[in-house]
Amino acid sequence: MFIRHKVLSLLLIAASTIIVPRPSPAAVDIDINVGPPALRVEAPPSPRRGFVWAPGYWRWAHGRHVWVAGRWLRERPGYHWVPETWVQVGPRWHFQRGHWEQ
Repeated sequence: MFIRHKVLSLLLIAASTIIVPRPSPAAVDIDINVGPPALRVEAPPSPRRGFVWAPGYWRWAHGRHVWVAGRWLRERPGYHWVPETWVQVGPRWHFQRGHWEQ
Protein backbone atom coordinates (compact mmCIF):
# COMPACT_ATOMS: atom_id res chain seq x y z
CA MET A 1 0.00 0.00 0.00
CA PHE A 2 2.83 2.43 0.91
CA ILE A 3 4.67 1.73 -2.36
CA ARG A 4 1.51 2.27 -4.42
CA HIS A 5 0.85 5.57 -2.60
CA LYS A 6 4.48 6.65 -3.17
CA VAL A 7 4.30 5.78 -6.89
CA LEU A 8 1.03 7.69 -7.25
CA SER A 9 2.57 10.70 -5.49
CA LEU A 10 5.60 10.63 -7.80
CA LEU A 11 3.35 10.39 -10.87
CA LEU A 12 1.33 13.39 -9.70
CA ILE A 13 4.51 15.41 -9.11
CA ALA A 14 5.86 14.45 -12.54
CA ALA A 15 2.56 15.35 -14.21
CA SER A 16 2.56 18.79 -12.55
CA THR A 17 5.90 19.63 -14.20
CA ILE A 18 4.49 19.12 -17.70
CA ILE A 19 3.34 22.22 -19.57
CA VAL A 20 -0.34 22.47 -18.72
CA PRO A 21 -2.67 24.19 -21.18
CA ARG A 22 -4.76 27.02 -19.78
CA PRO A 23 -8.44 26.06 -19.66
CA SER A 24 -10.83 27.79 -22.03
CA PRO A 25 -14.56 27.28 -22.39
CA ALA A 26 -14.32 26.50 -26.12
CA ALA A 27 -10.79 25.24 -26.76
CA VAL A 28 -7.44 24.35 -25.24
CA ASP A 29 -4.56 26.84 -25.49
CA ILE A 30 -1.01 25.67 -26.05
CA ASP A 31 2.14 27.46 -24.86
CA ILE A 32 5.54 25.91 -25.53
CA ASN A 33 9.22 26.87 -25.36
CA VAL A 34 10.04 25.68 -28.89
CA GLY A 35 9.36 28.02 -31.80
CA PRO A 36 7.73 26.61 -34.93
CA PRO A 37 9.75 25.87 -38.08
CA ALA A 38 9.38 28.20 -41.05
CA LEU A 39 6.04 27.94 -42.83
CA ARG A 40 6.00 25.68 -45.84
CA VAL A 41 5.24 27.31 -49.15
CA GLU A 42 1.91 26.00 -50.39
CA ALA A 43 0.57 27.27 -53.68
CA PRO A 44 -3.12 27.83 -53.06
CA PRO A 45 -5.30 25.91 -55.50
CA SER A 46 -7.62 27.67 -57.93
CA PRO A 47 -10.57 29.37 -56.20
CA ARG A 48 -13.67 27.28 -55.52
CA ARG A 49 -17.08 28.87 -55.45
CA GLY A 50 -18.53 28.84 -51.92
CA PHE A 51 -15.21 27.93 -50.25
CA VAL A 52 -12.27 29.72 -48.63
CA TRP A 53 -8.70 28.37 -48.65
CA ALA A 54 -7.21 27.95 -45.15
CA PRO A 55 -3.40 27.72 -45.45
CA GLY A 56 -1.36 25.02 -43.75
CA TYR A 57 0.19 25.51 -40.32
CA TRP A 58 2.40 23.82 -37.74
CA ARG A 59 0.58 22.20 -34.82
CA TRP A 60 2.16 20.78 -31.65
CA ALA A 61 1.68 17.04 -31.19
CA HIS A 62 3.56 14.46 -29.14
CA GLY A 63 6.38 16.85 -28.24
CA ARG A 64 7.10 18.14 -31.75
CA HIS A 65 5.75 20.34 -34.53
CA VAL A 66 3.67 18.54 -37.15
CA TRP A 67 2.65 20.14 -40.47
CA VAL A 68 -1.09 20.34 -41.20
CA ALA A 69 -1.74 20.89 -44.91
CA GLY A 70 -4.01 23.65 -46.15
CA ARG A 71 -7.67 22.86 -46.68
CA TRP A 72 -10.89 24.22 -48.06
CA LEU A 73 -13.48 25.62 -45.64
CA ARG A 74 -17.09 26.28 -46.55
CA GLU A 75 -17.50 30.03 -46.94
CA ARG A 76 -19.41 31.98 -44.29
CA PRO A 77 -20.94 35.09 -45.87
CA GLY A 78 -19.99 38.26 -43.98
CA TYR A 79 -16.96 36.60 -42.33
CA HIS A 80 -13.30 36.12 -43.23
CA TRP A 81 -10.97 33.32 -42.13
CA VAL A 82 -8.09 34.18 -39.76
CA PRO A 83 -5.53 31.36 -40.12
CA GLU A 84 -3.80 29.46 -37.34
CA THR A 85 -0.57 31.05 -36.17
CA TRP A 86 2.13 30.95 -33.50
CA VAL A 87 2.86 34.14 -31.55
CA GLN A 88 5.93 34.61 -29.36
CA VAL A 89 5.02 35.86 -25.89
CA GLY A 90 8.25 36.46 -23.97
CA PRO A 91 10.34 33.27 -24.14
CA ARG A 92 7.30 31.07 -24.96
CA TRP A 93 5.25 30.44 -28.08
CA HIS A 94 1.44 30.58 -28.01
CA PHE A 95 -0.72 28.83 -30.61
CA GLN A 96 -3.70 30.82 -31.87
CA ARG A 97 -6.37 28.68 -33.48
CA GLY A 98 -7.85 29.67 -36.82
CA HIS A 99 -11.26 31.28 -36.58
CA TRP A 100 -13.90 33.27 -38.43
CA GLU A 101 -14.17 37.05 -37.89
CA GLN A 102 -16.66 39.59 -39.15
